[in-house]
Amino acid sequence: MQLSELELVRRDKLNQLRNLGINPYPADLYPVDATSKGIKKDFKEGKKVTIAGRLMSRRIQGPASFAELQDSEGRIQVYFNRDEICPGEDKSHYNNVYKKLLDIGDFIGIVGELFTTKVGEKTVMVKEFVLLSKALKPLPQPRVDAEGKVHDAFTDPEQRYRQRYADLVVNPHVKEIFMKRTKLFNAMRTFFNERDYFEVETPVLQPIPGGAAARPFTTHHNSLDIPLYMRIANELYLKRLIVGGFDGVYEFSKNFRNEGMDRTHNPEFTAMEIYVAYKDYNWMMDFCEQLLEFCATEVNGTTKATFGEHEIDFKAPYARVTMADSIKHFTGFDINGKSEDEIRKAAQEMGIEVDDTMGKGKLIDEIFGEKCEGNYIQPTFITDYPKEMSPLCKEHRDNPELTERFELMVCGKEIANAYSELNDPIDQRERFEAQLKLADRGDDEATAFIDYDFLRALEYGMPPTSGMGIGMDRLIMFLTNNASIQEVLFFPQMRPEKKKVEMSEDEKAVFTLLKANSPMELNTLKEQSGLSNKKWDKTIKGLTKSKIATVEKNNEGLFVKLA
Repeated sequence: MQLSELELVRRDKLNQLRNLGINPYPADLYPVDATSKGIKKDFKEGKKVTIAGRLMSRRIQGPASFAELQDSEGRIQVYFNRDEICPGEDKSHYNNVYKKLLDIGDFIGIVGELFTTKVGEKTVMVKEFVLLSKALKPLPQPRVDAEGKVHDAFTDPEQRYRQRYADLVVNPHVKEIFMKRTKLFNAMRTFFNERDYFEVETPVLQPIPGGAAARPFTTHHNSLDIPLYMRIANELYLKRLIVGGFDGVYEFSKNFRNEGMDRTHNPEFTAMEIYVAYKDYNWMMDFCEQLLEFCATEVNGTTKATFGEHEIDFKAPYARVTMADSIKHFTGFDINGKSEDEIRKAAQEMGIEVDDTMGKGKLIDEIFGEKCEGNYIQPTFITDYPKEMSPLCKEHRDNPELTERFELMVCGKEIANAYSELNDPIDQRERFEAQLKLADRGDDEATAFIDYDFLRALEYGMPPTSGMGIGMDRLIMFLTNNASIQEVLFFPQMRPEKKKVEMSEDEKAVFTLLKANSPMELNTLKEQSGLSNKKWDKTIKGLTKSKIATVEKNNEGLFVKLA
């Protein structure tokens, strides 16, 4: 590990502290009795407090210094005065420790008294201080340009997501997103618990990946010698509990789908699913409206939320549009009564890319996604999906080609999906088998497994039930005005970090030659490098293995060029 100059300086200070008999990482409990927010809210001149936090800035002026201390609730100004801290003749604790050996980012504990400065700033006069943890890496610091403008030094999204710990320290507003996320979960729990619905837990490792059409992550259980799958949905397990006699169950589940990553998808995500006996999808639409209106108010203090250029209002009621009516409205094409071939032809005429692996349901889904979905900004229920799109959903009571299903659209994205649940075990078996045929045709979104235990559960009898799933990450995106899912996950999945390649002196010399003239003929480069055969072979092998350079052959011979 190669350390920067600043990191080397901090390690030297660490050793100096130890030589002074100061433990830079003490194990003792520190008796904090105040916070930055609490001090400002209930300020009393002369009050004694004990606070702790991270040193974020300081302005040393000889025997005195103003500094900022950051704790979990914000920042507070603190005042270090050499004579207050060291009332006797020995001033070394201030001069040597505070001025020379502490750094921005260090955690310190302070015992002091409250006072107000001449400019009205609520401040802690430091009487005692102790180092609680030495920071060995400098925090990203704001940069001030020639015009005096301050620029945040830590705004690169990739670095912020990789180093969320540093992001939270230097960008305190990020913390607000996650505080609202927790408020959302708590609000939902309150809403459900007040109605006596029961929170449960279901398996993350499953013998069959069911409840959704998605590619699972696969692992192996050594003791049982069987494959297992990370949960793609918890639907089938929650329905088993309805079979078992619970009238209403819900779960906040971590789901895992081995698929693409983009601004609205992460391979690990959080969903809430709830199932209530003796209800249908019409009741669930009313319930969903009430739930989201309540949650928006609890999180933001209002039913309205800004997302990009739009103001969304989660106040009930929401518009309700059938999928067929939506497609007809935006395309002029009526899907009712049309065959698979007719729908495929219509999709092609609309300029939608389709193929022979797509069944009727997938084709309709593509048309809706391409031509309709993005038009729904305010919360809108899209209802009555074709049967082929909904293998776990009850047949529509008025039209056997449809199902009793809705999806809630907001700003062109789905945030909720709900059914009148299919509880006919014979029909459910036939739907599963139809999905298998689609999977055999190459439809990678069709369900490729049949959960026979779930079918057995249904054969014991499941009461009429409605269920709903809500994408929690996507919902909090809308409530906090964030267009990227990475912003609302503490630790989003990232590509492996590129390792910095350290070059040898010989490699650096060849690299310099290539920078001036790339590509260069292999023997010419070797001659100009002046390396012996043994060193040359080792050098060119090192550069190509670390992908700094490549060797390519053409009609004129072998050439080396920078990658």
